[in-house]
Parts: sequence; structure tokens; C-alpha cells
Amino acid sequence: MNAVTFLVDFVFDLFLMVVILRVWMQAVRADFYNPLSQFVVKVSNPLVLPLRSVLPTLGRWDLAAVVLALLVAVAKIYLVQILINAPLPMVVTALIRSLFLVVFQFLSILFWVTLIRALMSWFSQGYHPMTAMLAQLTEPFLAPIRRIIPPIGGLDLSVLVLIVGIQFVRILLGNMLI
Repeated sequence: MNAVTFLVDFVFDLFLMVVILRVWMQAVRADFYNPLSQFVVKVSNPLVLPLRSVLPTLGRWDLAAVVLALLVAVAKIYLVQILINAPLPMVVTALIRSLFLVVFQFLSILFWVTLIRALMSWFSQGYHPMTAMLAQLTEPFLAPIRRIIPPIGGLDLSVLVLIVGIQFVRILLGNMLI
């Protein structure tokens, strides 16, 4: 049963990442014509579009995608509980856990996107669509840090500060989820 639980966990986490990326890309108004954006939209559209007919968009926030992320997290929680023969949580408990799960997953994606952007800055030369997308996603988090800690001797410490902050919050959330 562990193998089945792993697969269910993996599939739900992957789809949750796609939905979170969709919300994030819309919030930062990322380039819609970027190949990564096109992939995210095409994968998530079958479930987002029906919800969008019921839930409006508020400014930069697509409520249909946000609700879908929470629903995917709730479904994951219940399905894993069923697979391991554990008692099902109450709806309110499942919603709170799903909110923590979505935030935790967002922080994980932010960590990896930031790290990949930092590594690509060392090696990439010229323009690349993936580098541009990573910059669009991370700049709203790095710019405020750069205002407080400007680059020192050409070394930008904002990435390090953001990664440490992300890991700190993830550890706090992990302790709350246990």
C-alpha cells in the first residue's frame, strides 16, 4: 500500500504545483506566451474553467485557481487518509490542513525557482525564455530584500536571504502540520 500512497501523493503534488504556478503566474502577470505558461494553462484549464464560471477574478487573483488548489489539497488529504486506513478528518480540519499544504507547497516551489534562477544566472548567457520566467516569478520577492540589503561588492545576497527565510517558514509550517 505504500507504493500506491506514494503515487497518489506524487500525482496530487504535481497537479497542485501546476495550479499554484498558475495562480502565481497570473498574480505577477508573467508572460503568457512563455512555453512554461502555456503548459501550466493547458494542464490546469480543464478544472479551472468550470470553476471560473462560478468564481470571479479579483484583480490579479484568479479565485477559481485558488479554490482549485485548496480542493486538490483536500482531495489529497482525504485520499491518503483512506489509503492508509486512518480516520477521516473533519471538514474544517481538512480545510485548515489543505491551506497549510498549499502554502507549504508554494514555499517549496519558490525555494526551487529561486535556487534555479540563481544557478542559471551563473551559467546562462543572453536571453532565454526560462530565465525570463524565473525572473518574473522571483523578482516580487527579491526586490524588497534588495532595498534593505543592496548588492555588496557586486554580490547579491537577496537570494540567500530569501532562501533562508523560505526554509525558516517551511520548518515552522512543518512543525505545525505534525
